[in-house]
Amino acid sequence: MNQQDAIQLFENKKVRTVWDSEQEKWFISIIDVIEILTESDRPRKYWSDLKNQLVKEGSQLSENIGQLKMLSSDGKFYKTDVADTEQLFRLIQSIPSPKMI
Repeated sequence: MNQQDAIQLFENKKVRTVWDSEQEKWFISIIDVIEILTESDRPRKYWSDLKNQLVKEGSQLSENIGQLKMLSSDGKFYKTDVADTEQLFRLIQSIPSPKMI
């Protein structure tokens, strides 16, 4: 897989993305999006709870989430849950957000 990493800005916050040229898709860090939408100071915990809720509701969305290594704030690469744009839009619909009101 030929990857092109990019940092996008949304409301002055970083959103990590990776372009997959084989699938011709952008993959976006779920944690980064959750942090922006929920204004949570614990987006990883929020995502963990949301994944559990989706599983209980029978959603297959969390099963289809992939992981890619992305640059972290400490300068190291870690596996991070990512979604393509279609998955991300479906996921956003599951997030009660003060930004969505």
